[in-house]
Amino acid sequence: MQPMLKTLRRWWKYLGTKLGMAFDEQADPRVQLEQAITEAREQHRRLTEQAATVIANQKTTEMQLDAKLDELAKVNANARQAVLMADEAAKKGDATKSAEFASAAESFANRLIALEAEVESLKQMALQAAQASDQAKAAVSQNSTALQKKLSEKQRLVSQLDQAKMQESLNATMTSLSQTVGEDVPSMDEVRQKIEQRYAKATAAAELSGSSVEAKMLEVEHAAMNTEAQARLEQIRSELGIAGTTAPATAATATDTSAAAAAAEPAPSAEPSSGPEAPAAS
Repeated sequence: MQPMLKTLRRWWKYLGTKLGMAFDEQADPRVQLEQAITEAREQHRRLTEQAATVIANQKTTEMQLDAKLDELAKVNANARQAVLMADEAAKKGDATKSAEFASAAESFANRLIALEAEVESLKQMALQAAQASDQAKAAVSQNSTALQKKLSEKQRLVSQLDQAKMQESLNATMTSLSQTVGEDVPSMDEVRQKIEQRYAKATAAAELSGSSVEAKMLEVEHAAMNTEAQARLEQIRSELGIAGTTAPATAATATDTSAAAAAAEPAPSAEPSSGPEAPAAS
């Protein structure tokens, strides 16, 4: 039975420790900070209430002492008056009144002794209460300063926590830029590689299409059209009596290219030139 109980106790402590660690890992630091500040404020409130009780006790003791001092002064005055009246009665020969006043004076004296003892006791209590009040005030002041420091520390820690979260988010973003984050969301490297491959294929296709026979044929047709346009302009200048100008070098080059292509290709692929300078070009 004892080994089983011992095992259960160990298991219970282990479970409690494990749950505590799991809780600490999952707990929000911001909430924990707020809990700590709330507890510190509650402690300060309780300390303030206790200090107020101590200070109130001091005030009560001081009021009691003041009342006893007033009463002591009155009793002392009454005792002195009774002694004087007893002495006057004795001088007048009135023994009865003298005895009465003497008895009253004795009663006042007894009361005076008791009041003096109470006053001394109250003075000690007032002194202790004043010391306790000063200590309570100092404790409240120190705790208030500590609470203010905790509040400042809370603001700093909250700011640091926000910076940590931002840095973690930034780190995750930078990691996702260089690594594959999943099957549905490609990384930037994968997208860049895909675009580069597509661009390379398009460039290669353009180079191949530019060197094909169809492209050369289109080039020859374009050169022939330019040659016809230059011949027509020369004809218009002749009709207008304007001296002819030398055709641009590009037109001559295009004409040569057209003639060479016409000689190399079959007849249907090139149209005969109707301009006056067509024989000269051939």
